[in-house]
Amino acid sequence: MAWCGARAAAGALAFALALLSGDGRASAADLQVMATGASKALVQALGELFQAQTGHRIVLVTDTAGGVQRRIQSGEAADVVVATPVVIDALIQSGRIANGSRLDLARTGIGIGVAEGAAMPDISSVDAVKRLIVAARGIAYVDPAGGGTSGIYFVQMVERLGLAEVLRARAKPKMGGYAAELVASGEADVVFHQISEIMPVRGVRLVGPLPAELQLVTTYAAGLAANPREAGAARAFIWLMNSPAAEPAIRAAHMEPVAGR
Repeated sequence: MAWCGARAAAGALAFALALLSGDGRASAADLQVMATGASKALVQALGELFQAQTGHRIVLVTDTAGGVQRRIQSGEAADVVVATPVVIDALIQSGRIANGSRLDLARTGIGIGVAEGAAMPDISSVDAVKRLIVAARGIAYVDPAGGGTSGIYFVQMVERLGLAEVLRARAKPKMGGYAAELVASGEADVVFHQISEIMPVRGVRLVGPLPAELQLVTTYAAGLAANPREAGAARAFIWLMNSPAAEPAIRAAHMEPVAGR
């Protein structure tokens, strides 16, 4: 987040947005943003605010963290990328993201969800989570083969708990997207996924986060493309993400702002 500084001053933000408002609305741009699924709701909310203030429209493409990295590395166009810091740093090293443009935005943990109306299971301890996995008829999570952070971690966690064979008999992996949709459709009765990706799915309710002993908190960051097609709009969008105006959207997306943004 070097070029953005610790926090964009309110006056600087207003100036940056002003450059893209007014007469700029006559030539409104489509800003290409590629983001991970966990940050989808956040980027959509910020995109609506950005469009209202500037007239520019966010065109959002989502994938897993690994999928975002592969797509950008292969040359797929995006003006702004939102992914895990590991992915953003790798894209900086490969010259796809502008050096010094990384901005750490928000964090979210892995949660557990069940169908609305289902009994709320005990998830207060490691042993309780183990019992839930053993009792489940179908367990939804993001397919690790797609490069999803939570799916990779969940499978590794289950192996550490000594339940790999149990999971194989109940596994309902989903290749990207909202794994909780498998609970909503009745294909699985429990989902392990990022909290920000459970909450938007209708018909599913969050039981709560994984216990602290099992939890993985993931940070999501933004980066400016090395050669953005809409450079001015892209910079202004990152200014907005780094401003106090972004914090309500971050919390509404069931994430926590990164301190010192």
